[in-house]
This record gives sequence, structure tokens and C-alpha cells, in this order.
Amino acid sequence: MPFDRTTGTTITLSNLFHGWPKDRLAQVYTASAEPSDEVCDRYLHFPPREHYLPPQYYTLRMLGWNGSSPLQGIRAVTAVRNAADRRPLVATAYAHLVALADLSPLHLPPKVVRWMQEFRPDVVYSMLGSVRLARLTVRAARACAVPVVPHFTDDWPATLYPHGELGGIADRAVRSAVRQVIGRAPAGMTISDSMADEYQRRYGIPFDVFTNSVDPEFFAAPMSPRPADSGQSATNLVYVGALHLGRWRSLRNLADSVQAISASASPVRLTLHCPAADVERYRSAFVAHPAVHFGRSLDSHEVPGVLAGADILVHVESFAEDTRRYTRYSVSTKIPQYLAAGRPILGHGPAELASMAYIRAAGAGVVVGQQDPDVLTEQLWKLCLDTSSWHQYGANGRAHAERHHRRERVAARFAEALGAAARAGRQQGRS
Repeated sequence: MPFDRTTGTTITLSNLFHGWPKDRLAQVYTASAEPSDEVCDRYLHFPPREHYLPPQYYTLRMLGWNGSSPLQGIRAVTAVRNAADRRPLVATAYAHLVALADLSPLHLPPKVVRWMQEFRPDVVYSMLGSVRLARLTVRAARACAVPVVPHFTDDWPATLYPHGELGGIADRAVRSAVRQVIGRAPAGMTISDSMADEYQRRYGIPFDVFTNSVDPEFFAAPMSPRPADSGQSATNLVYVGALHLGRWRSLRNLADSVQAISASASPVRLTLHCPAADVERYRSAFVAHPAVHFGRSLDSHEVPGVLAGADILVHVESFAEDTRRYTRYSVSTKIPQYLAAGRPILGHGPAELASMAYIRAAGAGVVVGQQDPDVLTEQLWKLCLDTSSWHQYGANGRAHAERHHRRERVAARFAEALGAAARAGRQQGRS
């Protein structure tokens, strides 16, 4: 994905490179998205039609692919993906299709190599996420004779192909691709302390932690909780983020609790601000919950104001076994934003996940780490009643964000880490 502010990943990416000299930054990107010039103005779009070999390319075109959009957008693949939500056998077929596309040979045209070499980078940085992107990263680093700095934000190397896709070939390809990346990396980056500890043990190189940093606008909201005489009767819960990775199921659990409290005690309202595609796909799961409201999809500059208008902010993760393994070391982009907003946080997801541990460690709210509807309803009701705790939770969260997530501080530390990797690469080249 290119630098912009449309997804959690690209927001994190843009914040990490905040203040970087534009003449010292270039990006090769494969997604069909329009890049922003806020952080970088030197781009090379490397679309799928250029990195698939001709036989692959024309086969995919016969399946209805337009040559530029993600393969998941092919009508036949979309039909399989949608059916996969309901039928395990179809889900298996879809997983094999994804693996086949990911493992297919990568074509790197000479013009792409020349473009990278002419820029003369000191280091190649990548968030990876697939075999294909890992291979592209390694080939870019080899072509430019520089080190790689990989940044892992989910435990995809251990969970991308867990069910023997393509007869086990897919998982072996992941392991091989990651080994090649690590072989060119003097150090790596992760999204949480627990991931850094695990990856240092797993891969044998040092890892530093870089989570999302926060714009000054997020710290601007007043800390005071809603006054008792505000005239607002319903407690306002707000969720900002996507519904994929099974998060919609945990939100529906919460919606059940919101409905129960609203029916028997005092009114509670849950507002979901999600990408438009998620609203279309998952709205029907909440039709039986009149206390749930789908707010508008937000541009990044609108998020601080929406968070400031909440009484309680909501973060959820899936309890499904495959998903919790994938997200166990991850800290969502929005958690630092929630902390900076100075509002109490209700977390609902497996207790062992790094995101839930982060909320607890910051003292920023209440975490319900089990899938028990009675416990969830009880804890939500207590938090709604105990308005005196809102200020303390919010103050704790904001103080934590001040220490760990101020954009200028994180960006400076990030630049130091990349500089150290570049120096290590030059020293290794001279030895």
C-alpha cells in the first residue's frame, strides 16, 4: 500500500515516516490506490499485471481480472470468498486459490530494477505480509546491495497457511521467504513487546518495537467526562475500525449486552464507524439490535472529533482460534489513538492478546477477556454506572500515549533505527 491515510496500515506507515526528507524516500507499491504526497513524492507503481508472468496474467484475465485491481476482486474469486463465510469446503478451496496466487513466480522487470538502483537506497523497509511481498523485498535489497528492515505487525509467518494449503508447500514457502528476509536484516521491527520477545527467540536477530504514533489533534479533546446535567441520557459507546478478522462477531456479543442493559436498566447506544464495504457486508448481523447505530465512514481527519464525542471507546478482537493466533502479538492502529483521546476503553477479546494486555497495562479501561455474555453485560453495566472512573481511565490512557505515542518522538526513534540498520549494512559490506 502507498503512503496515505485510508487504512490502519497506511496511517501507521505515514506517521512513522513523518518529517522524513522527501528526497531521501522512495516507494515501490503494488496496490491499486492513489498515493499521497504528504510524506513521499517519489513513487513507482508496480501493478499485478507487471509482476505476474504472461501465462499467469492471461489466465487470470480469462477469469475476469482487469489486470490492476486485487485478485480478490475477480468475480469468480469473489463468489468463492463470499461462499466461504458459510461453507467450510468452499473456504478450503478459497484458501488454496489465495496460496496459489501468492506462491506464483514473481516477475521483476528491468525497468523496476533500474528505478530502484537509480535511487540508491541505504536500506529497504517493508511490512511484508505475504510470500510475494517478502520475495519482492529480498530481490529489491539484492538489486541495490543494501540490508532489509522487516516490520511485522501480525504473526502472519506462523498463521498465513495453517491448514496444509497446496499440500504443505505454501507453509514451507512462507518459512523460506521469511528466512531470506531475516538473512538480509541486521535488525527487525515489531508492533508489540511480546512480539519482539518471540521474534528475537524465533529468528535470532534483535527486534525493536514500533506501534502507531498519534497526531497532536488526538490529544486536544478535554479530559472532563460528560457532566451529569448534560441532558444526554444514553451512554455513548463508540467503535472506530474495520469489522474483518471476525471482529464483527465480538461486536455482536457486545451489542447483545447493550441491548440487555438498555431494555432493563438505562439506555446505552453503540455507534460503529466502519469502512463502507464492511457496513454493506455486516449490517445484517445487527438488524435485531436497535441500540446499534452505523455511523458514517470516517476520513482520517474526522477521527479525533468522533473519539472526543464518545463516553466509552470500544476495541474488540475475535475469539476464533485461527484469528487469535494471527493477532496474538498485534496492537491495533487505533489503540494509541483511543489512549490519546482521553476516554475510557472497553476491550473485548481473548485476554492473552497483546492489544488487550496493552489496554490493561496502560490502566486505560476495562478488558473482558472471555466469551461469556453474562460477564460482558455485568462489566459493561458497571463501567456505564461508574462515571467517576471515566476520568481516571482517560487520564491514564492519555499519559501513556504522551510517553509512548507522540508522533514526533516515535518518528525520530524510527529514523534512528533505520539509520543504524543502514550503517550495519555498510559495515558488513566492507568486511
